[in-house]
Amino acid sequence: MRILVFGAGVQGSYLAHALVRGGNDVTVLARGKRAEQLKKDGLVIRHYFQHKNTIDEVKVIHELQPDDLYDLIFVVMKYNDFPSVLPILAENQSQNIVLVGNNADAHGMRNILQEKSAMTKNVIFGFQLSGGLREESGRIICLRGGGQLLLGSLDGEITIKPLLENAFKHVKFKLAYHDDMDAWLKSHIVSIVALNSVGYLYDGDLKKVSKDKKLLKQAISVMDEGFQILEKLGYTITPANQVNFIRKHRQSVYYGLKIMHKLPFMKLVNGSYGEIAALFDSFDKLKQQLNIATPHWDELEKQAISKFISNNH
Repeated sequence: MRILVFGAGVQGSYLAHALVRGGNDVTVLARGKRAEQLKKDGLVIRHYFQHKNTIDEVKVIHELQPDDLYDLIFVVMKYNDFPSVLPILAENQSQNIVLVGNNADAHGMRNILQEKSAMTKNVIFGFQLSGGLREESGRIICLRGGGQLLLGSLDGEITIKPLLENAFKHVKFKLAYHDDMDAWLKSHIVSIVALNSVGYLYDGDLKKVSKDKKLLKQAISVMDEGFQILEKLGYTITPANQVNFIRKHRQSVYYGLKIMHKLPFMKLVNGSYGEIAALFDSFDKLKQQLNIATPHWDELEKQAISKFISNNH
């Protein structure tokens, strides 16, 4: 199957690796230094928990032309990078697009793709359950369990499900499906903005985070308030057990976060705070629809965004 992976960061690189190993004809869209690394050295991945290295050869393109035709296009990038590629995807004649990653505006992105395209676009959303970082050399250090991609449509039914199943038929990668992907994505935002922000305030020094009892407890309150916002707006928190656990077992959650931030591999979870800032901004638009107090959320957002602005001036 002819597949394009649009984006060659940690997530896109691992997805491309899995699809190549599954026997697909995979092309990766990358630019600049990353494109040169892929052409010269191939797709180099250190599988952290599996204690092994892999190298795969992939085709590399620098831009997507309107007449480039693929059976599937996986767009794997940061939330704040999606808007710049939507017009390119709309002009391209490929019909089946999977937007993979954090997303606070799934409906808006699907509407842009459908309205700006001259043909019908099948747009679904996904989230890859893995993490890691890219070294200066281009090698990817990948953190994952067995490998899983959660997928969902905004209309309930995934019309391209047989195509997806075929692409992953020989891939050691589990596909899971969710009936309300938009709610899942919004629920996920609540936890990642809280946890990424506390790490960012300590410049990624997670051992210091683990010792800051006040900040960790604030993060728990932030998540509680975020879930309240979604509930008030009629979203179903998913998975439901996360909000129940946070509200009924706050002390256990605190100790869990304390331990988690001490784990050695956590320092390998590389993220862009620019993405978190964009997610905060999108969530603010949801908050504006309500008249409820979110003091812990507001304070953490103020602290983290102030630091982000200061660091980028």
